[in-house]
Amino acid sequence: MTSHVKVPQPTRRRFLTTTALGALSVSALSAPTALFAQDPIKVAGIYTVPVEQQWVSRIHVAALAAQDRGDIEYTYSENTANTDYPRVMREYAEAGYDMIVGEIFGAEAEAREVAAEYPNVAFLMGSSFKEDPALPNLSVFDNYIQDAAYLSGIVAGAMSETGNIGMVGGFPIPEVNRLMHAFMAGAAEMNPDVTFQVSFIGSWFDPPKAKETAFAMIENGADMLYAERFGVSDAAQEKGVLAIGNVIDTQADYPETVVASAIWDFGPTMDAAIAAVQAGTFTAADYGTYSFMNMGGCYLAPFGTFEGKIPQEALDLVAAREAGIKDGSYTVVINDEEPKSS
Repeated sequence: MTSHVKVPQPTRRRFLTTTALGALSVSALSAPTALFAQDPIKVAGIYTVPVEQQWVSRIHVAALAAQDRGDIEYTYSENTANTDYPRVMREYAEAGYDMIVGEIFGAEAEAREVAAEYPNVAFLMGSSFKEDPALPNLSVFDNYIQDAAYLSGIVAGAMSETGNIGMVGGFPIPEVNRLMHAFMAGAAEMNPDVTFQVSFIGSWFDPPKAKETAFAMIENGADMLYAERFGVSDAAQEKGVLAIGNVIDTQADYPETVVASAIWDFGPTMDAAIAAVQAGTFTAADYGTYSFMNMGGCYLAPFGTFEGKIPQEALDLVAAREAGIKDGSYTVVINDEEPKSS
């Protein structure tokens, strides 16, 4: 079920006109369905890239943790080409798996057709589209970690000496745009005069291209980089500027470069879906809100080697905003429009 890595092209991850999230309603998760499984349930992961890739790694880690607890039995296929995705879904469904988790950005229509063929299998899929009530056994999610991205922006705004920040992303899709806008808002709150260089490399995994893009930004005065893609922190390290990480904590690899990182914790999403399958209540829903900070789905990584180097004013603001996000008194603005350079 594996093949060579096939990175989705721009036409394979489709754009949305809107992706504004509402709260995941209790009724959406409690509506009765035919789905039911004993504990532990059988879960299969289907991934188009290696499980070491930053986004997929968070799903994989959460699944392994659930397996260690005895909640699930877990297996997975990696490097699955988008053209093979429906076939692999069918194979796991036919093999009796209770839940299939993965990412269907490059096979939206085909994957939903397969899900319709197996109404007693729960499908939890990363998607740029919303859930469909007519397809009650397929729920969607993505890494909506704008809360942590906003906090990392506060740190970036305080640590940049030039006030010139470079931002390198994959594609300007809503899920990426909202993280960038949140980061920019945090930086601007700390330094109202900050300016941004924004660029998208047109790939989900092209470290050399991301690195070259970052080099150009550094040449243009950036002393802080937002590393939405792999390769950016390498450029920052080589040129002696700072960087902010995304999704995973890479400070151990860049101890003098990565100041902070917005971390995605897929555990709350995975655990909610497992509980719904176990209870027989899994139905079409948007699990994206489980990535919000008040649900435990994202957080700011420890500062590590940068402890004591970040201005206290920024630390105080981070603490205040984090508390507000968690208790509901502060809401990070969600903006899914494509960000632009200053």
